[in-house]
Amino acid sequence: MIPREPAELVARAREGSRTALARLLTYVESGGSAQLATAALAYQAPSPYVIGITGPPGAGKSTLTDQLITTALAKGSFDGMDAFDEVGVLCIDPSSPFTGGAILGDRIRMQDHATNEHVFIRSMATRGHLGGLSLAVPDAVRVLGAANFRLVLVETVGVGQMEVEIASAADTTIVVTNPGWGDAMQASKAGLLEVADIFVINKADRAGVAETRRDLEQMLDLGGEKEWRPLVLETVATTNAGTEELWEAIVAHRTFIEHGRLDEHRRTRMRAELDKVITAMVRSRIGALAHGAAYEDQIDALLSGTTDPYRAAETLLSES
Repeated sequence: MIPREPAELVARAREGSRTALARLLTYVESGGSAQLATAALAYQAPSPYVIGITGPPGAGKSTLTDQLITTALAKGSFDGMDAFDEVGVLCIDPSSPFTGGAILGDRIRMQDHATNEHVFIRSMATRGHLGGLSLAVPDAVRVLGAANFRLVLVETVGVGQMEVEIASAADTTIVVTNPGWGDAMQASKAGLLEVADIFVINKADRAGVAETRRDLEQMLDLGGEKEWRPLVLETVATTNAGTEELWEAIVAHRTFIEHGRLDEHRRTRMRAELDKVITAMVRSRIGALAHGAAYEDQIDALLSGTTDPYRAAETLLSES
């Protein structure tokens, strides 16, 4: 019998219960008191190392993630740092407009690991959040950490300019592109050049690889000197070509931020997470203000011309 209390579920998840872990993740997705209780416990545990994988739709992110899971498990650590024998994977899907549920189903493309006891894969819905990352994702990462996962991959659906929000939830951000992926200016407009720690030109067995690499390198040159210059790699995920080199690049970036920057990096992440929660709470309070007699009184005043929207808002806020 699986318990329902978050504290008991966390204990079971630490013992290896995937059912308990799944229920905890459902709690953080569902919101309400169960989410708050789960988050209170999860944030007491160390955060796992998070690798974010993003990029345009059709770039082959899921196949690359599948290969990366295999490589990570074979390595078992970041070159001797932070040993792990399990990998957690969060696939951030588009939300169904009818149910709010995840509809992309990236797990279908990760069938090699579906029955692997060392891998836990969960699809999560964006819930209409513009960044493609729901507020539940940072909580889900922490839940995996509380369940003793030391490495978590977060793969996003890759739609819209706000997809760059993955950078605020990851320690290492990988942007997956394809040969002929627009020009460098398009990449700049998408904001991906600002957030990538590693660029991967996947499907590198196709024409246009050299041009895509040139465009990316030129834009990186125009971006000025940085302590970490994003690496540009080539892979063919369907044949596993280049995955070893990708893992080496991840280790190199992990080593870079470990040497004096990991605490600062994670402090920046915590700021982003706290800002999201504050914003969500403020929006919730605004939603509460937009109902009831006081609100309708201000609408009446606006219609009669005895007030303006700014005074009406000030009145509602001062009375809340």
